[in-house]
Amino acid sequence: MSDLEKRISDIPLERFRNFCIVAHVDHGKSTLSDRLLELTGTIAPGGNKQILDKLDVERERGITVKAQTCSMIYTHKGEDFLLHLVDTPGHVDFRAEVSRSYASCGGALLLVDASQGVQAQTVANFYLAFAHGLHLVPIINKIDLPSADPPRALEQMKETFELDPTKAVLVSAKTGINVEAILPKVIELIPAPIGDPRKPLKVLLVDSWYSNYKGVILLVRVFDGQIKCGDHIISFATGLRYIVGEVGIMYPHQTPQTVLRAGQVGYIYFNPGMKRSQEAKVGDTYTTVGAEKLVEPLPGFEEPKAMVFVAAFPVDQSDYAHLEDSINQITLNDRSVTLQKESSEALGAGWRLGFLGTLHCSVFEDRLRQEHGASIIITPPTVPFKVISKDGKEETVTNPADFPDGGTAHAGIVELQEPYVSVTITLPQDYLGKVIELCEGNRGEQKELQFFTSTQVVLKYDLPLAHLVDDFFGKLKSLSKGYASLDYEEAAWRKSNIIKLQLLVNKEPVDAVARVVHYSQAERLGRQWVTKFKEHVNRQMFEVVIQAAAGRRVVARETIKPFRKDVLSKLHASDISRRRKLLEKQKEGRKKLRAVGNISVDQKAFQAFLAK
Repeated sequence: MSDLEKRISDIPLERFRNFCIVAHVDHGKSTLSDRLLELTGTIAPGGNKQILDKLDVERERGITVKAQTCSMIYTHKGEDFLLHLVDTPGHVDFRAEVSRSYASCGGALLLVDASQGVQAQTVANFYLAFAHGLHLVPIINKIDLPSADPPRALEQMKETFELDPTKAVLVSAKTGINVEAILPKVIELIPAPIGDPRKPLKVLLVDSWYSNYKGVILLVRVFDGQIKCGDHIISFATGLRYIVGEVGIMYPHQTPQTVLRAGQVGYIYFNPGMKRSQEAKVGDTYTTVGAEKLVEPLPGFEEPKAMVFVAAFPVDQSDYAHLEDSINQITLNDRSVTLQKESSEALGAGWRLGFLGTLHCSVFEDRLRQEHGASIIITPPTVPFKVISKDGKEETVTNPADFPDGGTAHAGIVELQEPYVSVTITLPQDYLGKVIELCEGNRGEQKELQFFTSTQVVLKYDLPLAHLVDDFFGKLKSLSKGYASLDYEEAAWRKSNIIKLQLLVNKEPVDAVARVVHYSQAERLGRQWVTKFKEHVNRQMFEVVIQAAAGRRVVARETIKPFRKDVLSKLHASDISRRRKLLEKQKEGRKKLRAVGNISVDQKAFQAFLAK
């Protein structure tokens, strides 16, 4: 037994504390985690920054994508306490990660940036924590900044969340000011986990990741009983049985232990290993074989649904197999990506990928490029639509190419529906007019407008999801100079006047660039498309006609003139009828050529057209 394990085995359940850190994106969660780990001696001071962000893309962008966990031992008034910390992502796309973290915790540190104040994600996380019944410890971070205004942040916390400002801790995670005051507050305000080590085993699966050597590794929270190496356990969701190969805690890396007790959070993997990550259903309950009747399974989580779909194709078709391996490897650790094979006449074989949001999609793309060196073409993001036919059958269409051409005019279709989201935007009042214009321009419906301090406004809108994924966030940030923050959740499906917009080259549809748009935008988009596509198509020996068609109606057209030989160069002073005869002859030849001439659009043209 190691010294660490001796110390842990001497700590009773009453001295365990499980908590997570939640905040708006970029309010300093990962930096605060570093300080707490240094304070408890889990990591050496002055080491690597953001120790819990394990992916390259997380470090590079300074964001957290996956919730990471760590155990630490803290001595308070001469007694050892076992603390378990979860660092959660702040971005709205990864909300499912946050709600999973809540299930393994008894409380949360609600972090607010002193210079920014309460923002949209802070509000969303607060209500999520409140629904889970967690105890919250308010913390104001970044008090060392020249623009910091702690009294204003405290007042916002009191007004918005009714949290007691006297319980708040003012810290600077970067410089380490007053960080030592946080853990005594955690011990005072957050209750110990409830559990009984003598009852039959009851384990909740919180997260999982894949290791090439050990198979799937599970992150679990033990509610009752204890689990050790060699135990035979069974899953309630799949009914499969496993033999435990190793148990341990994250301290900050995997540290093996002989046993995990009720109230602890740790990792387990099996021997023989779990081969398929699909078997590890997050939110599943495990127990000892034979105790299935004695244990009530835990309620679990709802799986996040893909909201944004893109098609991905290899730049060079010979890379298809390599790219398929790369995509499969990344999806092993990120189960919220949905995957379907798809092929396009223009771009060859590829996949249709579903993501939780646009940031999730761009992180995935970055990981493919950085970790696997893959080069891919990604089409603009689309959202699912519902097609309801006369016999009451509902069909959800994720690929615009499968969308009926004529819209509702199509025989047998009663109505078309598109998904809406309810969006909460918090912003300084100076930008209110511009932001309302942006929302109205994106077919938004205003639901609510309230001032929660004299300068901060909360706006609530219902927006079509199709507009939200079309870089709405980027436009909002640039309009408000980065001060506005956004949070959204699914609202409902609504009947909508939507139509399929296609690009035709010489009357042939190009399948790679079909999109479903609202009727009011078809003409504007169609004009943009044909003008942009014309720049990238080479001239031919015959006329090339580029059209944008909304349903069956052509809304825009551009023509690329053919190369032509000067057939009149040999004539000097000749009769007009002679000239006309030669021009007519050339025209005839052109007609023949157009009948047999087949235009092949170069792949580079598509890459340039699809690039932003």
